[in-house]
Amino acid sequence: MIIDKAEVIVTSPDRNFVTLKLTTDDGLTGLGDATLNGRELAVVAYLTEHVVPLLIGADASRIEDTWQFLYRSAYWRRGPVTMAAIASVDMALWDIKGKAAGMPVYQLLGGASRNGLMAYGHASGKELPELFDSIRAHQEQGYKAIRVQTGVPTLKAIYGIAAQGADVGDATVRYDHEPARRGAKPVEEDWDTRAYLNHLPGVFEAVRNEFGPDVPLLHDGHHRMTPIQAARLGKDLEPYDLFWLEDCTPAENQEALRLVRQHTTTPLAIGEIFNTVWDFKDIIRDQLIDYVRGAVTHMGGITALKKTLDYAAMYQIKSGMHGPTDISPVGMAAAMHLGLAIHNFGIQEYMRHGAKTDQVFEQSFTWTDGYLHPGDNPGLGVELNVDEAGKYPYEQAYLPYNRLLDGTVHDW
Repeated sequence: MIIDKAEVIVTSPDRNFVTLKLTTDDGLTGLGDATLNGRELAVVAYLTEHVVPLLIGADASRIEDTWQFLYRSAYWRRGPVTMAAIASVDMALWDIKGKAAGMPVYQLLGGASRNGLMAYGHASGKELPELFDSIRAHQEQGYKAIRVQTGVPTLKAIYGIAAQGADVGDATVRYDHEPARRGAKPVEEDWDTRAYLNHLPGVFEAVRNEFGPDVPLLHDGHHRMTPIQAARLGKDLEPYDLFWLEDCTPAENQEALRLVRQHTTTPLAIGEIFNTVWDFKDIIRDQLIDYVRGAVTHMGGITALKKTLDYAAMYQIKSGMHGPTDISPVGMAAAMHLGLAIHNFGIQEYMRHGAKTDQVFEQSFTWTDGYLHPGDNPGLGVELNVDEAGKYPYEQAYLPYNRLLDGTVHDW
């Protein structure tokens, strides 16, 4: 199976996606997700100018060898652009191998370890009534686990609140589906950590009183707290039995998680902005987290993330793979196949893509009673409708950013 064609396809149905399509000399095709939200064209250039020329004439069956070649031969390693590019190649090669074998990828990874993947959805509201309605709507859609994000009094617009799009001049975009706004400049949002810390525990108390003790609840701090602030929040949320507290503090400062761990038993999830096993190595070894939030698309593909999760399994740490809408249906399918196969699966983030995206990417996964399954089509189970993709050219878009009340730029 020799690769004789490699195409980098950029399309923007509901948001921008970058897809690598490989074709072999015997007509098999494979897809890989190379989307890097807000920096998509950097990966396009990396693939087009530096990787695609290396793939033509290569043996598509040599997945591990190709991964090592792309990672090591460049000399400059790691980073989101490099690893997203490598991930797209890796996914496409697994897709081809599955099609050649006539088997879904999860079978090639050792077969299913469970019947389906429990997923969590994103409920949000500026105030409690709106939040409660959002939780009920997600439960009606079948979600058994719910991430809870809430507005904060005095703050106009913050991460994760679906209904606040109109407040920042964007009434057409569902914020929980796509925070990156199309336009020449990023949207500015505001932040006040003290107001957030004082407000959030009461929200979770109200949610527990309304929905009971058994619903798995999650929350995303989105890197906005210092270590001691994160420790306080984790401790304050202990009475409400969270499934996890995500990204409680910027993860680059990994020693900070030791301080958080010393003060709270709330489970911690970290890693959606990580790119290699080296980012996770110490915090897994020292058991400073409970869930690995790496994305197949940003961690170098199935090959690399499986190794990271196998390492985590030694320490009873589970998966919680990143799954927002800026992971394309191809990347989501790869996560589902990997999650179905590994032993230490925890939970899968699942945000539904828009109708246009579902027309561009033809998918075989199922969503039944709160559980995902990638389906049994050979390969990843996703095909790209090139004609539909061509209807939606790239549109510049940026993620928002935060400023504190005094005007200082802050983590978003």
